[in-house]
Amino acid sequence: MTSGIHHITLITRKVQANVDFYAGFLGLRLVKRTAGFEDAMQLHLLYGDAIGSPGSLVTFLVWEDGAPGRVGHGQPSEIAFAIAPESIGFWLTRALRYNISTTGPTQEFDEPVIRLKDPDGVIVKLVGTAALATDTPCATQEILPQDAIRRLRGATILTDKPEGTAAFIGRHFGYAETARTETIRRLGSASGDVIDVRDASGFWTAAPGTGTIDHIAFRAADRAAVDDLRTRLAAEDAGTISAHDRKYFFSLYVREPAGTLFEFATDAPGMTVDEDVASLGTRLFVPEHFGGDLESNLVVLPQFALPGEERFTQRDLPFIHRLHQPDHPDGRTLVLLHGSGANETSLLPLGRQIAPNSLLFSLRGRSTEEGFPRFFRRITPFSFDQKDIVSEVEAFVAMIEGAVPAYGIDRERMVFIGYSNGANMLIATMLLHPGLIRNAALLRMMNPLETVPDADLSGTNILTVTGATDAYSRYASPLEAILRKAGATLETVTLKAGHEIGDMDAKAVREWLKSFGA
Repeated sequence: MTSGIHHITLITRKVQANVDFYAGFLGLRLVKRTAGFEDAMQLHLLYGDAIGSPGSLVTFLVWEDGAPGRVGHGQPSEIAFAIAPESIGFWLTRALRYNISTTGPTQEFDEPVIRLKDPDGVIVKLVGTAALATDTPCATQEILPQDAIRRLRGATILTDKPEGTAAFIGRHFGYAETARTETIRRLGSASGDVIDVRDASGFWTAAPGTGTIDHIAFRAADRAAVDDLRTRLAAEDAGTISAHDRKYFFSLYVREPAGTLFEFATDAPGMTVDEDVASLGTRLFVPEHFGGDLESNLVVLPQFALPGEERFTQRDLPFIHRLHQPDHPDGRTLVLLHGSGANETSLLPLGRQIAPNSLLFSLRGRSTEEGFPRFFRRITPFSFDQKDIVSEVEAFVAMIEGAVPAYGIDRERMVFIGYSNGANMLIATMLLHPGLIRNAALLRMMNPLETVPDADLSGTNILTVTGATDAYSRYASPLEAILRKAGATLETVTLKAGHEIGDMDAKAVREWLKSFGA
C-alpha cells in the first residue's frame, strides 16, 4: 500500500548556502531543478536519494534575498531524516568538521536524535532508527552508504487545534497515533515515517517567508486516489482545494483545520520522466504553461555550484545584488539599476539581450516606496528627497569600490545601465562623484538634483534613451545640456515608446557600445 510522506517543501533565502548544506553536508542528491510552477522567475530545487524516490524528497522554493518568515502554529516547524542508529557518531563528527552546531543526541520516542539548523534556521533532525530503510542511499566520497541519509523520518507540525489536525491527517492520509507525550501526538504511517502533531496553543501564528516550511506532501497511489480524496474533501467542506499536474506527479493542495498546507501527490511518473537516473538534476525544466522558454528564465534564476564545482562566491556588500555569469565571458561587466517598484532581477533579461557574454551585476535599491524598492525616495513623481540621494549615492560608490576587487571586475570595461529611478541614480552619482562611472546608458531619465554641482565628465561616454511619449521626455533636453556642459561624450536616442522599455532599447544600447568599443 502506498502511504507516508512524498516530499516536504521549504523556502530558502540563499541558494548557494542551501546547496552546500543539503547536497554538501547532508549528502543528498540534487535530483531536479525547475522554474517554479506558479512563478517561472522562481527556482525550485529537489533533493533526495540516489534515484529521487518518493519519501526521500525535500524541496526548496528559492526566494533569493527574500524576506524571512515566522515559525508559528499553522505550519510545520521541523523536518527529520532517518539514519542508521550506529551512524549518530559519524554525523556528530561530520557536523564538527563542517562547523555546524548541534544539540544532542537526546532520546525522543526512544530514538537517538541530533538537532541542527540549516542556513535559513530551519530545525533539521537526524534520527537514528531502524524503522526506515532504502536500497538507494545517496553515498558520496565522504559519506558511505551505511552512514547516508535513508529517507525522511518525518516532520513536526505546530497547531492550536491538535485534535482536529491529528484527525484530519489520520482520516485522509492513513496515519494512526502510535505514541503521545504531554504536548505531542505521534502519528505513524504504514511506510514507517511519522508526523508529530505538537500543541502550540498560545503560540503566535506562522507567517510565510524564507526559513519556513511551506507544506508537507503525502503519497498517493495514483491519479484516481487524488480524485477520490478531492471528492471526499469537497463533501466535508474542507475549504479551498486545488489540483495541479506538476509533471513529476499529479497532486492536490488543501489546508487542515488549523491552517497547515498539505499536498497529496502521486508517485508516478516520478523524477525520471525527463532525465535518466545518471543525469538527474543536471538541466533546468521550465513548465510548459510558461512557454518552456529556457533562456529567458536562466538569466533571472540565481546561479549556484554543486559540491566540487567551480563557484563565484557572492560577497557581503552594501546593496543586495545578483550576479549572472555567461558561459563564455568577454571580460565586460554590465552594472544594472532597476526602476521604481522592480528589483535586482528585473533588468537581467535586457542585460543579456545587450551583452550575451558579459557578467551581469544587478543591484536592488535600498529605499522603499509602498514596500517596493527604489534607489532613493521621491516626494512627487518629478521631485526627490535630496538628502536621501546624497546618502544613497555614497553607499552606491562604496558598493562599486568594494565590488571591483571582490569580483575581479575590470573597471575600464564596466558599463552602467539604469532605467528610470536607476538611471537617475547613475546621473546623481556621475555629477556628485565624477570619474567613478565612465560608461553609462540612461533609459527614461531626468536630472534628480535640485542643485547641480560643477562636475568634470570629460572621458565619460553617456547614452540617453528617451521615449517620445514618456511623461519624463520633457526633462531629457535640460539633462543633456548639463551633461554636455560637464564635458561628457553624449549620444542621444529617442524611440517611439512611452516609459516602458524593451527590444528597441536593447538594440540602441548595443549599437552605442559598438560605436566606442566598450
